[in-house]
Amino acid sequence: MPGQRKRKRQRQDEAQRAAARFAPAAGRWEVLFETRDESEWRAHMRRLRASDTRIDWTAVRVDTLCGRLTQPTTFRLSLFVPAAMPDPDLDSST
Repeated sequence: MPGQRKRKRQRQDEAQRAAARFAPAAGRWEVLFETRDESEWRAHMRRLRASDTRIDWTAVRVDTLCGRLTQPTTFRLSLFVPAAMPDPDLDSST
């Protein structure tokens, strides 16, 4: 198909950028909300999308931890928090 190679390269480039942006050295994932009730999960997500405009939705991870008989399914919303960059003006070596 025409353009398939270009689309594949674009997807690979996007995946590499995301991997670099969310690398362990770049910050950490902070859990915002976790529940075992799916209806509560959906209601919380609707409220967040409607009210909280400070959330960068490109840096949000939605995890569904599938349960079995011993552990029920858990729904988790995490936000990526970038690591604090050291301020070059506060360099203690000078």
